[in-house]
Amino acid sequence: MTGQLPLGQGEFGSAERMSGGGVLVRALAAHGVDTAFGIPGTHNLEVYRHLEPYGIRHVTPRHEQGAGYAADAYARVTGRPGLAITTTGPALLNIAAAAGQAYSDSVPLLIVSPGMPLGHPRQSTGTLHEMRSQTEAMRGVTAFSHRASSVGEIEAAVARAFTLFRSGRPRPVHIEVPLDLLEAHAPTGPARLAPPVDVRRPDATAVREAAGALRRAGRRALVLGGGARGAADACLALAEELGAVVVTTANGKGVVDECHPLSLGVSLHVPAVQKALADCDAVLAVGTELAESDLWTAPPATLGKTLIRVDVDPAQMYAGVPAQVGLVGDARECLREVRRALAAEPDGVSADPDTPALVRELLHERDAATASRDARWLPYLRVLREVCAQDAVFTSDSAQCCYYGALPHLPLGPSGRYLHPTGFGTLGYALPAAVGVQAARPERQVVALSGDGGLQFSVQELATAVQRQLPLPVVVFDNGGYGEIRDEMTARGDRPTAVDQPPVDLPALCRAYGGAGERVTTPGAFAEALARALRTPGPTLITVPEETSA
Repeated sequence: MTGQLPLGQGEFGSAERMSGGGVLVRALAAHGVDTAFGIPGTHNLEVYRHLEPYGIRHVTPRHEQGAGYAADAYARVTGRPGLAITTTGPALLNIAAAAGQAYSDSVPLLIVSPGMPLGHPRQSTGTLHEMRSQTEAMRGVTAFSHRASSVGEIEAAVARAFTLFRSGRPRPVHIEVPLDLLEAHAPTGPARLAPPVDVRRPDATAVREAAGALRRAGRRALVLGGGARGAADACLALAEELGAVVVTTANGKGVVDECHPLSLGVSLHVPAVQKALADCDAVLAVGTELAESDLWTAPPATLGKTLIRVDVDPAQMYAGVPAQVGLVGDARECLREVRRALAAEPDGVSADPDTPALVRELLHERDAATASRDARWLPYLRVLREVCAQDAVFTSDSAQCCYYGALPHLPLGPSGRYLHPTGFGTLGYALPAAVGVQAARPERQVVALSGDGGLQFSVQELATAVQRQLPLPVVVFDNGGYGEIRDEMTARGDRPTAVDQPPVDLPALCRAYGGAGERVTTPGAFAEALARALRTPGPTLITVPEETSA
């Protein structure tokens, strides 16, 4: 049953008549929302008038897609749902790509928009921002898209969203409030809250089966995805107890310190690592889809002799690579139960002493295979690691310098974060995501990494960064266009078409917005520029031309 805040307890307990916009914002605040990303428009003004009274601060990006990416990043670094507010029609469609990215990466993103009035005819009338169905458009990229039909239903829709965020695999949600409901006033009771949700615990029989398989195994491995992040300590402890190889997906980067002797870092896509996992007696995969976007190839029929999967989503037990043993529940709870079962045996479990040597061998094989390609980025990535704090947050784009360069070659530990648009693979994520991180964690160093092609999908967010006046290095490896697609065309034997772009003086563009900008051609110059950028209020765009970066 939905919980309630009692009457008379501050601003959430009012029994007065309230507008639909007021009910919406009160419900958001009652669920702990303190930050919103969005752009005011003609149709959402009744929402905006209530934000400040309910203590919700607002960050104004320059495009709704930027608002979505910023709210996504806010959610990733806080663990709380990120809120984005749009107006009707084109604004909502602008944020759809960000919703798709949040869906792909299991991010709790709440998108709130107005909609056409309740009685609006189905036939087009030419009303401002009119479209056939906003909810149908958003259902393809969200867990659900809910159109409220009364003022009283608004807070129920918000509670439904937060119940989803708390009870299973997080996904984005869209709530639409018709224009006439936003302005309509109705009697209200106390704010209704999503109910508390118990942490889901794994089946005891499955725990015993998992522990038995791990105990009997000679060679063992842990594959960690984004769903393992809340269980970082348990992942490390179990890996050390088993002497298991640790490999992560992009979303799992840094769950276990990538400098640990058992860690292969982000290497699940490497053929040699995939072969090593196939040869393992037992593989424990935590919070990962084991999908094409993780493996960079079609998933194999099996992974190891026994694959144990841990996931809050039961559907993952038979998706991607099917599990022989499935533990459905919270990752921390599942791993705690497995460790208890292992410790309960009189002989315990013995760690494989040969694993560190195997890890060194696999890392050498991984890096040797791509040395000529990756050489252009490695000196600059070393500078990033040396200059930036251990708990710095790096935001990433779908760019070669990021997925070939930084993901495997920029080592992180659990105190740092690396936010990458996996799966859906949108361009333009890094810069607005960095704005979202700064809104959530202004005390942390934040660095955005991008290519020149991807940056220009959201380059207008430099203005947002200037307005906020927090130090933000934006590092752009410039390869003159869309380098990945250029390489794919060449590999097919095609003539590269529409991938080479005229040069843009990106540092000058940043200066035009009110920030700073530099062009560097050596790692030494980059180190100096990066150090300055981390001390300079506002964004500093640092361009590294790739033809001179090797």
